[in-house]
Amino acid sequence: MTIQQAINNSSVISNTAAQEAPINESVIAQLANELFAALPEQKKQALNFELPDQAFGQSHPPQPKDPITALSGRIPAIVHQAHLNPRSTQHYVEPTSDHPERRILSSAPVIGGAHTPEPFTTIPDLDLALNSTSTRPYRPQVLTASTTPVQSPFYFLDFTQAESIDAEKIQHNINQTERIKNSYAFDDYHVTDDHHLKSSIPDRNDKPATTESGYYFIQSSTTEAARSHPDWQIPTQTRNDQPLDILQIRKDFPILQERVNGQPLIWLDNAATTHKPQAVIDRIAYFYQHENSNIHRAAHELAARASDAYEHARDVVARFIGAASAKNIIFVRGTTEGINLIAKSWGKQNIQAEDEIIVSHLEHHANIVPWYQLTQETGAKLRVIPVDDTGQIQIDEFIKLLNPKTKLVSITQVSNALGTVTPTQEIIALAHAAGVRVLIDGAQSVSHVPTNVTTLDADFFVFSGHKVFGPTGIGAVYAKSELLDSMPVWESGGNMIQDVTFEHVIYQPAPNKFEAGTGNIADAVGLGAALEYIERIGIHNIARYEHDLLEYGQHALQSISGLRLIGTALKKASVMSFTLAGYETEEVGKVLNQYGVAVRTGHHCAQPILRRFGVERTVRPSLAFYNTTEEIDVLVSVLHQLRRAKPHRSAFSN
Repeated sequence: MTIQQAINNSSVISNTAAQEAPINESVIAQLANELFAALPEQKKQALNFELPDQAFGQSHPPQPKDPITALSGRIPAIVHQAHLNPRSTQHYVEPTSDHPERRILSSAPVIGGAHTPEPFTTIPDLDLALNSTSTRPYRPQVLTASTTPVQSPFYFLDFTQAESIDAEKIQHNINQTERIKNSYAFDDYHVTDDHHLKSSIPDRNDKPATTESGYYFIQSSTTEAARSHPDWQIPTQTRNDQPLDILQIRKDFPILQERVNGQPLIWLDNAATTHKPQAVIDRIAYFYQHENSNIHRAAHELAARASDAYEHARDVVARFIGAASAKNIIFVRGTTEGINLIAKSWGKQNIQAEDEIIVSHLEHHANIVPWYQLTQETGAKLRVIPVDDTGQIQIDEFIKLLNPKTKLVSITQVSNALGTVTPTQEIIALAHAAGVRVLIDGAQSVSHVPTNVTTLDADFFVFSGHKVFGPTGIGAVYAKSELLDSMPVWESGGNMIQDVTFEHVIYQPAPNKFEAGTGNIADAVGLGAALEYIERIGIHNIARYEHDLLEYGQHALQSISGLRLIGTALKKASVMSFTLAGYETEEVGKVLNQYGVAVRTGHHCAQPILRRFGVERTVRPSLAFYNTTEEIDVLVSVLHQLRRAKPHRSAFSN
């Protein structure tokens, strides 16, 4: 095809598209691809392209057994943003210099990447589909109100299966969101409006401190703390599918207005810690202003308020992760303390010499070292599930490791270093069939994908509050009731005691027996507020948007020569670890910081998995739902500048 033919063809497509529907980036991408494909070779070189010609097709080879051609560019959940904020083009960050190679490749087809199906959906013949060797052609299509949506458990398989964008429906969802927001206490609250906030908090002043007051710690005739309500089944979250308005969501996070080195803060270090919405900040402030007291120990008003707030947070945690009861939830400082609690309590009780503990190659040090220490103390053995070259667990090898000596499988749900989403449900089913208990490290998963410990049938589940938009120094352990009842205490002191003499000690039942001393009461309350904030947005909505954002980001990074993505599993969440040829990871991180871009560099407390890929350190951008495509564009733009400063000769170069 000549350049003139490409231009004529583009004109025809443009006129046709203009008659049928407004042009969006899918059409622009198609036109750009045709135009540049028609350019003579010397013209391409004049544009200073550093990538080989084959890069103009797909950015990297298909992953093994992956027939699904993912969407690229501004894919469905991202497309919604332009409709929600039609007057804004660069919504969230100041414009920076961009480059033709970036724009061309960002709209090219992608094979592989991050695919997250609807959670807990049974899909007939899914394994057959995923193991097919066929490929699906890339067919850009303009998304309009007239597009007929095709129902599919995978919302991202093709443009023809994307939900149509209906302006009236979107406006209805926005109005519905506003009504939902108005029913919660903290969404529109500002620090100066104390009366507004206080009026929305359950006020217990009208209940005198008597046995009829409803304060759960006064009702009981024994020293055991009884709840103010009877033991009840924790209600499950309800689905609230809606497009996210990221521009509005970002206003909930005050720190995103910060500037670093004169540039807007671009926070791409979410795998290390997430930022806190104003609702969480306000809730913690309110606790200290109006509820501050120790819990479970006094009959005065503030003790009642603090105790109720603390136990309400436990209810919220149980609901958020799908636990049957709040009694299955133990508050700890975070995932690390949670795993140590299980290792030093259940582990010491149940694991003996020659027994085996299985972990995966993907684990954070916090899910390796406690088990290593236990093996050193007991004479047990640590076994490791290998991963393939994409960073996904090899289930066949896991099955080989299971044997009568296996007592525990302890595995991450999402890798903090690679972003791999592991097949936890399959692992749990296989382990339980062999009579083996399973612990799931959910530190990196609870903020990105829906979690239901009952559906998973997990024996233990642990996570940290600061990874899920809550405070630092707080986290939770879930364990099945029969395990909590049989596990010995691991710390002793006040609050977990029912009766003490110098000859005999009686402990309180779980969860109190595992919460010795004065806990992190205010931050537990803050964690509850964070999870309620996520519930209002909808974790399914977050998962959709982040999937598209990750797909966009991974593909954009592929436009940089000499950049190697570490971890390319089919199912991923949040993390985009990479190395850049010619640069130390710390160099890259420092330069990005000059532009206000915060990423993690180093080994990420996951040295074994990085060494599996032959590296000691990576640069790790990691996403949350308040990030945007524009922020990714800034990241990629800076990396292109680094590449031009130190050109890389690829294996395809002449």
